[in-house]
Amino acid sequence: MKDAAPLQGFDSARLEAVIELMYLAANADDEFSDEERAHFRTSVESLTDRKVSDLDGLLAKIAEAYQKEGRDARLAAVKERLPDARLRETALSMAIRLMAVDGVVRTAERDLILEAAEALEIDGDRAADMVAKAGH
Repeated sequence: MKDAAPLQGFDSARLEAVIELMYLAANADDEFSDEERAHFRTSVESLTDRKVSDLDGLLAKIAEAYQKEGRDARLAAVKERLPDARLRETALSMAIRLMAVDGVVRTAERDLILEAAEALEIDGDRAADMVAKAGH
């Protein structure tokens, strides 16, 4: 799969950061239906080449941290685990593609993209370009 290349060589902390950002994206509109969850799982498994042995456990850990700490803290934690700007942009791109899978980027999703871009120190115009490309 062509999307797998950006994750090759990621250690487990970096993979978990990418997965966490994708999780935050999937939950941006506070709706995570069974269909979305199935697509999320398929996306994570294909993007990570199934390198995450306990995805359910990881998602439970991410969900618990999100409930306890909130989105801002979790975005900061993602940034901390992705020290390089290129890695952060790759993670945001993957999250955007997950949000755009249904062909519509909703307001809550767009807001999350802008919050994530700011937290990850990615230019807002660059993030908007990434959204536009994902929609095509």
